[in-house]
Amino acid sequence: MLCSGSRKLKVLPRIMTADVSVATPVLRELDPATHLILSLFSKNHNIIFGFRIGPGLWDACTCIILLIFISVESEAMQKVVNSDYPGDVFLMSAPDDWHVHLRDGVALKTTVAHTARCFRRAVIMPNLDRPVTTLDEAMAYKARIEKARPQGLKFSPLMTLYLTEDTTAAQLRQAHSHGIFGVKYYPAGATTNSRSGVRNLERVMPALEAMAELQMPLLMHGEVADGEIDPFDREAVFIDRVLQPLLNALPQLKLVLEHITTEQAVACVRDTPSLGATITAHHLLYNRSALFRSGLQPDMFCRPVLQREHHRLALLGAATGGEKRFFLGTDSAPHGTKSKYCCCGRPGIYTAPFALELYTEAFARVDALDQLEGFACRHGSEFYGLPPNQEMITIKRMTQIVPDSYQLGDDRVVPLLAGQSVHWQI
Repeated sequence: MLCSGSRKLKVLPRIMTADVSVATPVLRELDPATHLILSLFSKNHNIIFGFRIGPGLWDACTCIILLIFISVESEAMQKVVNSDYPGDVFLMSAPDDWHVHLRDGVALKTTVAHTARCFRRAVIMPNLDRPVTTLDEAMAYKARIEKARPQGLKFSPLMTLYLTEDTTAAQLRQAHSHGIFGVKYYPAGATTNSRSGVRNLERVMPALEAMAELQMPLLMHGEVADGEIDPFDREAVFIDRVLQPLLNALPQLKLVLEHITTEQAVACVRDTPSLGATITAHHLLYNRSALFRSGLQPDMFCRPVLQREHHRLALLGAATGGEKRFFLGTDSAPHGTKSKYCCCGRPGIYTAPFALELYTEAFARVDALDQLEGFACRHGSEFYGLPPNQEMITIKRMTQIVPDSYQLGDDRVVPLLAGQSVHWQI
């Protein structure tokens, strides 16, 4: 539910809902007002406090009583929204997704609708089957996304280029001048469609130097692709081998470590003022045990992988602690069942249909809903120097069942928690 107006407006109209968790506290707060009105009025609508009165005085008394009732009701709803029942319904600014995969072609009909449902802006990843490496390719991809955007939804795709060892400084200056948001760094072979990524950092240094000059963000997939390195250690090794030398060489480069998974990454961001980080909902909610529970779970396979519990707790502390250089990036990554459930299934978890609800659950579990708006709505825009969204959304506690799958072109995509419950609703 979207509504316009000042962020200071926190009083909602009466919510008519079958959700007992929302309705009960409201009714409990309004019960004295209800009893007041019932006690004042008898079945004869010309009698009040036992006295018979004329029509004019009756109308005046009615207005006064209704104003009292509205005041009490508004105060009660204010409590529901802001303090007494913060876990039931609350307002916040419309959020942004600073890292999402939409894929291409007919799949956009599904993926764009799911992301645009609640996010007003999203940084679009360029690792299509044919990577988006030039300005023309990025603008054409943006046009396809905008064409797939459901009518009436406000959604702006922020486009990126795929960094290769052939990318030139001139290409990046041209792209920046035409509004390309940033550049994505994939270590070659690290994840889906990363074959054209970077193998040798030295070969892309001229491009990175131009980006530092332009203050054009570099968005890094933070894993080494060395098959000799344990998959659960690849982010930490990347920080030591690649990220730290790059930060030393180009300290002025605006850099984001994407979908971080480890306490080493959290520490690195905290120690580096020029560095930001996105965090996914699934890395906040799950540790690596989810990947192996009751057998191998393809729907829990992603890159970077789910991590040990102490790493999850470090991410949760960073996300819910109000630290401004950690912000929302879903890394929602749809794959059809044909490529997901096979002998060499692709990494990626599709969270877009209920992304904000999943983040809300993660924050609610540690009693940190008061920090959700900063993480989801303000930190990313402040880091990137963009204005915050002015629209507001309402989130309420209400159980929903996640569909088993969605159409994805000529295939189906299975979302996270398919067939299970989420406990929040926008």
